[in-house]
Amino acid sequence: MAMLSASLSGPKSAASYSSPHFSGLRRLCSKLDSNTSHSFLRHFNSQLRVSSLRKPSRNVVAMAGTGTFFVGGNWKCNGTKESITKLVSDLNDAKLEADVDVVVAPPFPYIDQVKASLTDRIEISAQNSWVGKGGAFTGEISVEQLKDIGCKWVILGHSERRHIIGENNEFIGKKAAYALSQGLGVIACIGELLEEREAGKTFDVCFEQLKAFADAVPSWENIVIAYEPVWAIGTGKVATPLQAQEVHVAVRDWLKKNVSEEVASKTRIIYGGSVNGGNCAELAKQEDIDGFLVGGASLKGPEFATIINSATSKKVAA
Repeated sequence: MAMLSASLSGPKSAASYSSPHFSGLRRLCSKLDSNTSHSFLRHFNSQLRVSSLRKPSRNVVAMAGTGTFFVGGNWKCNGTKESITKLVSDLNDAKLEADVDVVVAPPFPYIDQVKASLTDRIEISAQNSWVGKGGAFTGEISVEQLKDIGCKWVILGHSERRHIIGENNEFIGKKAAYALSQGLGVIACIGELLEEREAGKTFDVCFEQLKAFADAVPSWENIVIAYEPVWAIGTGKVATPLQAQEVHVAVRDWLKKNVSEEVASKTRIIYGGSVNGGNCAELAKQEDIDGFLVGGASLKGPEFATIINSATSKKVAA
């Protein structure tokens, strides 16, 4: 356990992200088979203890984003007509901070229901989209269809799409490029597996995922980056504020060196991974955390409102 705790104290390859040159990563696997998935889940559920992080290395310059605080709720494959009606009612009744962009991503069958009943204060996102124009692609949803029913955003590159469905970096980058070309905003997800963090490859993995987006997208104007360490998604194991900040500042520095200083400043980098009403305020105080992508807690209207309103902690910290 001491070894595991030490390995989670922070990414080891700091030198790799201080260089302006991209260092490629050999992917450990294209997707997780059933046995690997079960073993992996048992491993971090039974053993993972997230230790406090040392002070982040300052060989990258913290450059806090200039965009509006952004909170997205990813409802994943959850809900019924009845439960979603209750959730929408709770969100409509909630008092939300004005200076926050709020988005929710219902399951596909309920997007129209949510769009028709949810306050215009909250925008609608899809959880996935096809790589090009619609057609003979059984089970897929086209960007054109999403726009037709009122979606403004789409989540792409989520770890569950990468590691369960098997989508690779190049494919995700192409999906993002097409969505942007058709006028949808993209919540672009990146993040490392537990074994990749233990091996000191956190930055390498995140930068390779970023590079796939950068190589494909026409512009970063309508992109929000969501850093979600895979070991923290749905496990109750949340990265410490300093662990999250260390990766966020490195991501912003990567954008500065590999895209532009303007993009690095304007692009919002949000955190996801077991964010809840109890830990959001401390996370929000970190200067490079520009909001959250929330899973399970977004299914509880009052708690999701608390997370949205944690933007006030950002103002106090400033």
